Amino acid sequence: MKKPVVISPEPSCFPDDELPEGWKFVTILDACEVNPHKPSKDFLPADAPVTFIPMPAVDADMGAITNPQIKPYLEVRNGFTSFRDGDVIMAKITPCMENGKAAIVTGMKNGIGFGSTEFHVMRSRGEIMPEYLYYYIRQESFRNEAESHFTGSVGQKRVPADFIKQSMIPLPPLTEQQRIVARIEAMITHINAARNQLSRVPLIMKKFRQAVLAAACSGRLTEGWREENLHISQLSNQIKLKNYRVPDFIEDISEIPASWKYVTVGSVGRVKGGKRLPKGSELVTKNTGFPYLRAGNLKNGSVLGEIFYLEPEIQVKISRYVISSSDIYITIVGACIGDSGTVPEKFNGANLTENAAKICNLEGIDNHYLALVFRSPLIQEQINGKIFSATLGKLALNRIAQLIIPLPPLAEQDGIVRRVGLLFERADAFDQEVAAAGRRCERLTQAVLGKAFSGRL
Repeated sequence: MKKPVVISPEPSCFPDDELPEGWKFVTILDACEVNPHKPSKDFLPADAPVTFIPMPAVDADMGAITNPQIKPYLEVRNGFTSFRDGDVIMAKITPCMENGKAAIVTGMKNGIGFGSTEFHVMRSRGEIMPEYLYYYIRQESFRNEAESHFTGSVGQKRVPADFIKQSMIPLPPLTEQQRIVARIEAMITHINAARNQLSRVPLIMKKFRQAVLAAACSGRLTEGWREENLHISQLSNQIKLKNYRVPDFIEDISEIPASWKYVTVGSVGRVKGGKRLPKGSELVTKNTGFPYLRAGNLKNGSVLGEIFYLEPEIQVKISRYVISSSDIYITIVGACIGDSGTVPEKFNGANLTENAAKICNLEGIDNHYLALVFRSPLIQEQINGKIFSATLGKLALNRIAQLIIPLPPLAEQDGIVRRVGLLFERADAFDQEVAAAGRRCERLTQAVLGKAFSGRL
């Protein structure tokens, strides 16, 4: 017989193995049926509607069932996990288990439901409240212990049923369970209210950044700069305007300062595509000195994520398709089409994926300023509304060259880049504070649960 696994939210919460008066340690199997049998085939008519819960229908953050489906009883009785109202379900497979996918089953059509075979089901025998059990298994300490008992191969690791059955839980009388659950829910309600407020911040900050870029591209951000630098003429430090292509007709484009002009991308630089890997070749993780920038690396105006490399003999074949730190990139295919930015100096000369383009040989325009313009609503609206190929889902190079951009004097471009940089730095710092607050909310939730199951709440 396997030795029961004792799991405690805090190793020292029960000195000398003492429990509060009236409490006792029991295994989950003592208190619950674990993965109980399915209802009989004739429990319901074959076409009777029942609730079906795939794994994605369990929200890990909320710990609740969302978007359940309705299916005929006979269709789902075989081949799926069964449960009924009042049961507690918990994901057993990685990474769903570690993420906290667990819920109390309620509101099932005809009182029963079926779902993913990757759920463990716990059904109270009457001595434990489903809510008490649910909050117990939502503890990070419980999930960590469950993870240490995983079986199976990488990517398919699961919590065995024996772990659930043998895990021990401190069990107070039902009246005490009711009090504990009520206290937990009251406190978590306040914590969740704070979380809900924090969850709104990313969208607010996204809108803030877009507003900054919109102000930058309309001249509003540098109004004060122009007043202080009236001596800088329209063509200061720029090539003569006759070398630029000014669009004949500009529709729905904002008014810009008199010292600015609207021009096309193709008149300030050359648009070139990247290059796919030669057939049969592969990227390597070893640093060969020849980085290959994939579309997934081109994010947030820079180069992020894991970098893969080309073998020297492969790089020779596509050596013309590199990007310079003085260029800008733009992704031309995929979900993140239109992402743009500059390449850090350490990736100067890196090969560029065929899923991105570069704008090079820039004249009269700063590459950092151009990258900001490409991330602004002005350009993104043009990409989404005018030059997106509906058949290929790809941004054509000639259409990138036709994009309309505002062109201020070079000195003002530099001022715009510096001001946007400062505002974005403040926004990034605020994002970090919000993320830290979110982590504090989670720690507070876990502290509440820890106290609850040690009799100190």
